[in-house]
Order: sequence, then C-alpha cells, then structure tokens
Amino acid sequence: MEPRIERINERKLIGNCLLTSFANDKTYELWSGFMPKRHQINHQVGTVLYSLQEYDFSFDQFSPQREFVKWAAVEVSSFDNQPEHLKAYTLKEGLYAVFIHRGEASKAAATFNYIFATWLPSSVYEVDNRAHFELLGEKYKNNHPDSEEEVWIPIRLK
Repeated sequence: MEPRIERINERKLIGNCLLTSFANDKTYELWSGFMPKRHQINHQVGTVLYSLQEYDFSFDQFSPQREFVKWAAVEVSSFDNQPEHLKAYTLKEGLYAVFIHRGEASKAAATFNYIFATWLPSSVYEVDNRAHFELLGEKYKNNHPDSEEEVWIPIRLK
C-alpha cells in the first residue's frame, strides 16, 4: 500500500467538532449531529465530506485515552453567510501522504498501523504538526466491506 504524495493549498471547511479519544469515541455523535445540517451550508465545493482530527500530541506519545478534536465538515469557497450553529476551520497548506483505506471503518486500525509502524519509519518523511483527515467521497459506503476512503497524513521531510 504505497501512498501518493500531494501538496495542498489552504482549504476552508465548515462543520461541527467535539473533543473525543479512541477509548471514548464520539464519532457517531459528531456525524449524527452534522449530517442533518450539512445542506444548510452555503458555498460548498463538491460533495466530499471531511473527517478531520487535530492532535496536540505526537504519535510516539500515543495513548487511546488522549483526547483530540475531531471534525465533521465540508469544503466551502467562502466563510460568508454560514449558519451560526456551525464552525469555520482553515486547513493549512502542506504536504500529505494519501492512502486508500478499503473496507469497514472497524478495520481501519490495520491501515493506520501500516502507515505509522511500517511505511512512515522506512520513508524519508515524518509526521508534520497539522491536521490529519479522511476524505469520504463517492466510493465511501459507511461500514460496508466495499467502502473506500482517502486517509491524508500530514508529512514533512525528515
């Protein structure tokens, strides 16, 4: 599973966020609250959904109990005239390693284990201190064995 390496420009996102952890996962709560509101968002760019994570720790300090901010969002061309109950987020430009996770979300741990335990240590890159995200596009089928999503890991040269 070799990634493609992409540099992205800054992106504007609108969505909801909450504090969660892997041990006390609130992903269902986040997306259940966001999905009914997403059609109220103005200036949407495409139909892809962003599942974004902001970690304030490095992965060598990883613990399932460590909390982080998780977002459910869509890309927009402008922050103007957005619903007040949703929040704005600016995704910083930078370099990303993009992997494809195929299958159910419950099996994503194997994909992330490969990324962080196998690919990353043997690559010329290290994790950068920017948001991690998954793009849920037209091939994404929630918890279905044929589902596909893109996993974007922020990287920089070692």
